[in-house]
Amino acid sequence: MKTFSLIFILSTVYITAAFAQQDSAMVEATTEAPAGFTFSGYIEPYYSYDFSNPDNHLKAGFLYNHNRHNEFNLNLGFIKANYTADRLRGNLALMTGTYAQYNLAAEPDVIRHIFEANVGVKLSQSSELWLDAGILPSHIGFESAIGKDNWALTRSLVAENTPYYESGARLSYTSGDGKLYLAGLILNGYQRIFRVDGNNTPAVGAQITYKPSGNVTFNYSNFYGNDKPDSVAQWRFHNNLYGIFQVSDALGITLGFDFASEQTAKGENDYNIWYTPVVVAKFALSDRTSVSARAEYYSDEEGIIIATGTPNGFKTFGYSLNMDFKIMDNALFRIEGRGLSSEDEIFTNEDGEPSKNNFFITTSLGISF
Repeated sequence: MKTFSLIFILSTVYITAAFAQQDSAMVEATTEAPAGFTFSGYIEPYYSYDFSNPDNHLKAGFLYNHNRHNEFNLNLGFIKANYTADRLRGNLALMTGTYAQYNLAAEPDVIRHIFEANVGVKLSQSSELWLDAGILPSHIGFESAIGKDNWALTRSLVAENTPYYESGARLSYTSGDGKLYLAGLILNGYQRIFRVDGNNTPAVGAQITYKPSGNVTFNYSNFYGNDKPDSVAQWRFHNNLYGIFQVSDALGITLGFDFASEQTAKGENDYNIWYTPVVVAKFALSDRTSVSARAEYYSDEEGIIIATGTPNGFKTFGYSLNMDFKIMDNALFRIEGRGLSSEDEIFTNEDGEPSKNNFFITTSLGISF
């Protein structure tokens, strides 16, 4: 009960302060930027309580966002500079937070604070044909690292265990009416900036996005490549499909399904398989308040992405419910309850004993500028 009381008090303080501030005038400081340049940023502090109460304050190892337990922390903060000219564009964003600490743990220290760094050139005067290169946002999935852009506070299991970023070159085309987007990519690997030592085989990817109307989006993305040293190369083929449907002014639904395979060993024709379906529904209660619900399942029996060392591997069902309060147009307070239930005892309870279940509550305050 002490835990629930603490969370209730914290939430009440947040919401009370938020709505009191909403009625006051907001003063914005603006700085004139050089022609072609714009500057922006995002800050998302959070508090999360995991009812298994881990002593090291770290939640399950397959979660990379909002993953610190029982402490106030920063999930993601970044400052971004964007340059746009007639046929040139570029982005540079530097970041900090627990997202950077854990999601880029495999990268060299000097790289871990780069959120985005890329340049692009328009190859045609008459059409939107671009060649971009550098560190890019991932072309896989409907969720990003920027919390305010996602319907749920925390990321889905599939988002946490597919690329958030990638390094390489992208050739893209957008139709004149904006309904069709096509992209082909050459990449350093599966969420890699630096290649794995001994790996000299480039990976490739593709993306097709079609928007027949303003209320419907269909997307297919893929990745094909080897993410190991060439001496033990195992080729991976990841497929990502999703559809976003704005059913009414108040109700939106996202349906996603990822299916992937990887060779069991170099040169083998046998493959390990993993897959994950997910559905997210968002309902607007008012102009400033909404609720979102998510249901998902992740099956990785051989532990290719999430290794458990248990008989059935990682076979986990997840659910979450969050409520959002838009304090201002650029400030969003959120609270979410989330549960995970696995076929094997891959979690621990508050007594440190093996458990099939895990539950946690998270709050965040995201501000963009």
